[in-house]
Amino acid sequence: MGMGKEELMKKLEERIRNCQKCPLGQLRTNAVPGAGSYDAKVMFVGEAPGYWEDQRGLPFVGRAGKVLDELLAEIGLSRDEVYITNVVKCRPPGNRDPTEEEIKACAPYLDRQIDIIRPKVIVPLGRHSMRYLLEKFGFKAEPISKIHGKTFRARTLFGEIVIMPTYHPAAALYKPQLLEAIREDFRKLKTLLEEK
Repeated sequence: MGMGKEELMKKLEERIRNCQKCPLGQLRTNAVPGAGSYDAKVMFVGEAPGYWEDQRGLPFVGRAGKVLDELLAEIGLSRDEVYITNVVKCRPPGNRDPTEEEIKACAPYLDRQIDIIRPKVIVPLGRHSMRYLLEKFGFKAEPISKIHGKTFRARTLFGEIVIMPTYHPAAALYKPQLLEAIREDFRKLKTLLEEK
């Protein structure tokens, strides 16, 4: 028998916490592998940790995390039932966008998390994760304003994954009108999960 999901994920998280594949490894307080259920049907993928995430080693614990919690609660989900991670696992200085090199160095960890968890639905939060995930599965990335809430059905070795990009919850903090769009996308997510 091979290792169970939990053992595989714990090993992977250990590797992420000790990673020095890019310069961010030197600058972080804590790497942020991800958190939630290893049997999650839905996986949320943000861009990179921010200040509070770096301090605590957990994803989405700052203000954007509160928005995410509210969005989840509105569709009857809690953090314990989903898995939340980022494309880049260490905080870029000053919360700047992750670079291509950083994404390239770090993305294999996300690929492995997807292989272990085998979610039914992946929700990229924001344009960096949207672009990475759509291109990984052979789709063309377009501006998030154009494709948020749309579904892309990807074939994998373990069955179909539906990718449904939406805005990053942090965007809703700066542009409250986006919150309604994200809410709408989360309602679509609820329907998708009911079909799964």
